[in-house]
Amino acid sequence: MSDSRLVFSTEFGRIKADDEPQQPEVKLFKDGHIRIERQTKGRKGKGVMLVVGINPEEHDLKKLAKLLKSKMGQGGAVKEGVIEIQGDDREKLKGLLVAQGFKVKIAGG
Repeated sequence: MSDSRLVFSTEFGRIKADDEPQQPEVKLFKDGHIRIERQTKGRKGKGVMLVVGINPEEHDLKKLAKLLKSKMGQGGAVKEGVIEIQGDDREKLKGLLVAQGFKVKIAGG
């Protein structure tokens, strides 16, 4: 019985092991480009730019998001391996990412 570990408890619900890393599923593209998408869904009409396709194992997303937010002069966040930047100035964001050494495509309308 010493080998058993608690899987479910009525007090806490499902118990997850601490040794399992919590890596979000990141959408990576085969051509090596990252995409800048515009999204307004669920934001009451306010637009945000999504930077999708950056591998979090190679790049620190939080540092990159902080740099982009400060250069753009806008707010944003990192959620589930996607950088969100408020506003809709995709050309300026593309220029900043190209200056950082990324290959960038603007996706969507």
